[in-house]
Amino acid sequence: MSDSPIKTRKEGHILEVTIDRPNANAIDLATSRIMGEVFRDFRDDKELRVAILTAKNDKFFCPGWDLKAAADGDAVDGDYGVGGFGGLQELRGLNKPIICAVNGICCGGGLEIALSCDIILAAEHATFALPEIRSGTIADAASIKLPKRIPYHIAMEMLFTGRWLDAEEAARWGMVNNVHKGEDLMDEARRMATLLASGPPLVYAAIKEVVREAEDMKFQDCLNKITKSQFETIDRLYHSEDQSEGARAFAEKRDPIWKGR
Repeated sequence: MSDSPIKTRKEGHILEVTIDRPNANAIDLATSRIMGEVFRDFRDDKELRVAILTAKNDKFFCPGWDLKAAADGDAVDGDYGVGGFGGLQELRGLNKPIICAVNGICCGGGLEIALSCDIILAAEHATFALPEIRSGTIADAASIKLPKRIPYHIAMEMLFTGRWLDAEEAARWGMVNNVHKGEDLMDEARRMATLLASGPPLVYAAIKEVVREAEDMKFQDCLNKITKSQFETIDRLYHSEDQSEGARAFAEKRDPIWKGR
């Protein structure tokens, strides 16, 4: 619907998801539920291979939780929908690549949503922070994720002080992959998405499942589980047409044709 706070666009195997909720793209309960439905449908659509998440606003990507909506009755512990806050953080089985194109202020829950993506591209003017400390609350998901993504001491400084990082510093610490001119950001995101969409979807699924599960496992335990084909995605990959196609294409010195089956 045109009045939905979440706009979607499909182009081949790529889904673009745009947060469009004036004035700052803050997330209320209703918007979070819509995002969960969008990413659930993306997960389950066999034709879609890659998603790009961005926002319609050159000033704000997303500041996170909508405090005005909270003041009007949205409970902070309310129903965020199938994927948890922002539709991504708790969506089970989301084994497809997601690119986040940050085109402005990205803070609080907005940064937590970005951290739920696999690749983050930022506009030169993008900024990042976790200001929850200043309002006497905790950036809960970021407290779990951020110290695993960037140096511990930098993550703790952000969590303890709420200080802002510009795009270049965020890239220096590894929070974002690349920084681009604002007018080039979506072209670069689409270029990356096209590259990923041309790759083997079953391998992507296996990579994401292994990376996700390995966070809570010892190295040898996880490796044993891989070699014994105890990951569903790996078992599917090893018995797939794509596995055979990859070997044939290599032997025939040609590009493989991935079908995702």
